[in-house]
Amino acid sequence: MNVEIVEFPETRVAAIEYKGPPETEHQSVMKLIQWRKENNFPPSPAYRNYGLHYNDPRKVPPQEYRVDLCISVDRKVEENPYGVINKVIPACRCARARHLGSRENVLAAEFLYEQWLPQSGEQHSGLPIIFHYVNVGPDIREQDMITDVYLPLK
Repeated sequence: MNVEIVEFPETRVAAIEYKGPPETEHQSVMKLIQWRKENNFPPSPAYRNYGLHYNDPRKVPPQEYRVDLCISVDRKVEENPYGVINKVIPACRCARARHLGSRENVLAAEFLYEQWLPQSGEQHSGLPIIFHYVNVGPDIREQDMITDVYLPLK
């Protein structure tokens, strides 16, 4: 797997904070999609999709799993019934790897943490790992999905 060291830019996002079993995360995704439609943030290079993953669902109890589901935005998020809030992904130096295929098991994240990081001489900064869902939507087939994974470094 190809790994590059890149600078991730500070990014303002609209976010839903999810904590609980990975199996019910999709309900929060649907809320974010509905909010996106109502507030005119169509999937595009201007409004990118991110997941900020705070822990590994394979290694924590289901009730401890935590992810922020995000859309990059260019304006303040107003109070809303969906629980979408303002957040900022800070600028950071990252190791980036690309995952192709289903988002059920993003192998690039596993590779970065478990294989690349221990051998790299680098250290994880402690910030959540960032998934950039490069292509999203109902017309994207699982085998065509692209996810760039950013591991924040010290």
